Amino acid sequence: MTSLVIEATAWLLYFEAILRRKPFHVLHEAVRCQPIRTTSDRSATEMNHAMDIACAIYFRRVLCLQRSAATTVLLRRHGLAAEMVVGVRLLPFKSHAWVEVAGSVVNDKPYIGALYRVLERC
Repeated sequence: MTSLVIEATAWLLYFEAILRRKPFHVLHEAVRCQPIRTTSDRSATEMNHAMDIACAIYFRRVLCLQRSAATTVLLRRHGLAAEMVVGVRLLPFKSHAWVEVAGSVVNDKPYIGALYRVLERC
């Protein structure tokens, strides 16, 4: 578990650096181009737990886009076909990002997709 928390923290740092210095399309491309490993050595639940711990000990507040990008890449690197989803709600305006595996939300409430209009999947 410790190695997963360290890896999750490293991905949070990586995506924070992108969000602070680069336009959104750089983050999008980094997530979209991450290959899915052929074998799964960990469960989505175990990796989400590691990400929860990493976010709790992270030195700054972790926002949904950073967390979802990091979670998607973590899951893909361990063999799960994760997809980052970005959605928007018009009234009141709000955007949100979450992660799905095989159409099921893995890092948020299961009904979150019904609250937002999907803008992008990568």
